[in-house]
Amino acid sequence: MSESASATARTAGGSTAAGPPRPDRYKWVALSNTTLGMFMATVDASIVIISMPAIFRGIHLDPFAAGNISYLLWMIMGYLLVTAVLVVTLGRLGDMVGRVRIYNLGFVVFTLASVALSFDPATGGGGAVWLIAWRIVQALGGSMLMANSAAIITDAFPAHQRGTALGINQIAGLAGQFVGLVLGGLLSAWDWRAVFWINVPVGVFGTVWAYRSLRETSVRQHARIDWWGNLTFAVGAGLLLVSITYGIQPYAGHTMGWTSPKVLTGLSLGVVLLVVFAFVETRVAQPMFTLSLFRNRSFAAGNAAALLASIARGGLQFMLIIWLQGIWLPLHGYDYADAPLWAGIFLLPLTAGFLVAGPLCGYLSDRLGVRYFTTGGLLVFGASFVGLLLLPIAFPYWAFALLIALNGIGSGMFSAPNTSAIMSSVPAAHRGAASGMRSTFQNSGMSLSIGVFFSLLIAGLASSLPHTLSAGLQAQGVPAAVAQHAASLPPVSTVFSAFLGINPVQTLLGPTGVLHTLPASNAAVLTGKEFFPNLISAPFHHGLIIVFATATGMSLLAAAASLLRGNPAKS
Repeated sequence: MSESASATARTAGGSTAAGPPRPDRYKWVALSNTTLGMFMATVDASIVIISMPAIFRGIHLDPFAAGNISYLLWMIMGYLLVTAVLVVTLGRLGDMVGRVRIYNLGFVVFTLASVALSFDPATGGGGAVWLIAWRIVQALGGSMLMANSAAIITDAFPAHQRGTALGINQIAGLAGQFVGLVLGGLLSAWDWRAVFWINVPVGVFGTVWAYRSLRETSVRQHARIDWWGNLTFAVGAGLLLVSITYGIQPYAGHTMGWTSPKVLTGLSLGVVLLVVFAFVETRVAQPMFTLSLFRNRSFAAGNAAALLASIARGGLQFMLIIWLQGIWLPLHGYDYADAPLWAGIFLLPLTAGFLVAGPLCGYLSDRLGVRYFTTGGLLVFGASFVGLLLLPIAFPYWAFALLIALNGIGSGMFSAPNTSAIMSSVPAAHRGAASGMRSTFQNSGMSLSIGVFFSLLIAGLASSLPHTLSAGLQAQGVPAAVAQHAASLPPVSTVFSAFLGINPVQTLLGPTGVLHTLPASNAAVLTGKEFFPNLISAPFHHGLIIVFATATGMSLLAAAASLLRGNPAKS
């Protein structure tokens, strides 16, 4: 083989050594491995959500004892926060030292963290801290996978096939968020540690496969690390997301912590540091992220649309889980303890919509252009929120399934073509950083959605739940003082109780001992499956209308941003 032919083979991902993938086959190997990595990383972002009741029982920790809500929030938010903050840095590092090298290391870190999580040696608060700390390490590995997978695929595939390839990869990632809900329910019913064990064989297989099969096909950029850019971005974005986490927790008698000096300081300082980051990036010779890429309309509009859609989609996931677990399933005879698993199962039409629309629309967008699919998909996405807004609280399941399937289809129509357009709009040398920035917008949207939609829901509940709850408890013989005290507790406790599949009335009244003093019939009504769902239906629906109306608005704004991307070739 000539030297030029050998170089060509290496560039395409092949090798002159015996046994490696042929150049034409390499792109499918790269797609398969990176899709496995994305699926594993995103499954773990949601698998813990459904498993929370089993985890808290397993480490003997009461989630509603004073201060323990923070443990619950950090188990959910810690993973999302790290993946939102680090993907740009790790994507840029991939540009500099090799995208495959950083990606492969991500598999190693993720797998080792999964092993550590499954062997939590402590109980109580110590056990929770162990899990939170190793979830953060696991998120570091997940960030390495997320930051470089799209760039590796973009390097491996020609332009006319990128939409299809990225569609498969991204839909696997999005579907992983919902598959994790079902998988977490099944595994935690057996043993809460199995939630983390499941990652180990997959991680070992993926690691070995990645190191044996993936090849560097991009030209590395030998550059200095932009320490100030990395520091200001990581700390600034981190402060914003941490402050949002504390903002939805009660503070000094308030239902939420948005007036807390700590939260206000964190939000302000986070914004200031991100402004400093933008200033630094325009002054250094070799920035972490080339901000001039945002002058490209396709890149800027695609990321803006992705952020808004991610906020709306993330809020939907949490609201639907609470709606199903706290109200609909108990009203239809399901035990609170079984509600998390069934909530995941009843959300399967949402995943099915992703899986059908994503690869198909990615394939079609390669031939017809992306704007029809991105803007049209977001309009379908928004229409599903309007439909959900109009559903009664005790909906017929066929209507609910149809609407969430429509939501999944709209999201799938948008996600794959939008990712292809973003990644194709940047020079090859910047694909790692661009992939990281795209992932940052998507992951930040998930974190922001928790703050935005929980705040909207809790604000809606706070206006009517206390009176409704107090009156309902007193009607069943609960003394007025006890009823008013229970009703005055922060609504976030009631929301999380439903979220964890725990009977909220049992949670509120159990510590008071009043249930033992009531007639058996009244106690049975209070702790039954229908009392709380019927009681909370009207206040919850009021909050749900606010949430879905906001999500509809965000979907329309995202569609408008997508429309502004222009109409260059294939986009």
